[in-house]
Parts: sequence; C-alpha cells; structure tokens
Amino acid sequence: MSYRKKTWREKYTDDKGYPKVVALGSALRKKWGGGTCVIATPRLVDAWMKKVPKGRVTTINEIRAALAEDHGAEIACPITTGIFAAIAAHAAQEDKAAGKKRITPYWRTLRTGGAVNPKYPGGIEAQKKLLEAEGLKVVVSGQKARVVDFKARLFSFVR
Repeated sequence: MSYRKKTWREKYTDDKGYPKVVALGSALRKKWGGGTCVIATPRLVDAWMKKVPKGRVTTINEIRAALAEDHGAEIACPITTGIFAAIAAHAAQEDKAAGKKRITPYWRTLRTGGAVNPKYPGGIEAQKKLLEAEGLKVVVSGQKARVVDFKARLFSFVR
C-alpha cells in the first residue's frame, strides 16, 4: 500500500464535518475563557483572511472573534484557527506556483502583538518582503519579526 501525502489544497477543502460549536470542559474554560467554542474550517478562516485590504493587517485573534460571532460561540478555538490559517497560506502558495494570480494575502494575517508567522510559506523573510511591498515596516530581532505600529494598520472585523 502506497501512502500519498495530501496537498495543501486537499487539506484546505477537507472540512472533516466542521464547523462545530462545542461546549468547553472546565479546564479549557479556565484556560481560554468562555463556555462555547467554534471549531471552524480552513475555508472559513481563509474567507476572513481574504477580506484584509492591501496595506492593512489583522491578527489570528481578530479572525477568531469574527468566527465566534458568526457561529454564536463565545470563542473560536485558538489552536485550530492558527492551524487552518497556515493551511490556507500554504494552499495559496500552491495556487501561486500553479500560475494563479490572485491568491489569499496570508502575509497580512499576523500573530498576537503584530508578530509575523514563521510557519507561513517562505518564513519570516518572504513575508517581510511582501508586507514591506505594501508599505508596512517589519523589524526582525533574532528568530522573530514584528510589524512596527501594527495597531495603526489593524483591520478589525468588528461589526
């Protein structure tokens, strides 16, 4: 039996029966806050990532808040939302490699505090280049990079 690794695009489209809103157990309630949690899908996370305009940025936490609101949950899962953002980013990069011109601008979705996500395609350096091409300043310190004054460029989904 031969095993073939799934492409990022295949991972992107595999919803596995989600989204689901689940009740959190007491340990996770304490850790994350809230009693209900939505576990989204890569496509739902990607849809929010696509809404961030050129020259602006958002964070995983902003996307989590939007997902929770959309699904009537108190929070969106911080673990799966981050994983799904990375899947969307890599699927976008596959699309680009296949010649697609318009891809999800994944580099505009940052971690908490304006940190660039090293798990996105090309790592910090590739994203730094893309963000700076849109007029943002990125400072690299050791293994970490942060968008300077990212709050001034923050695109919020609060409705």
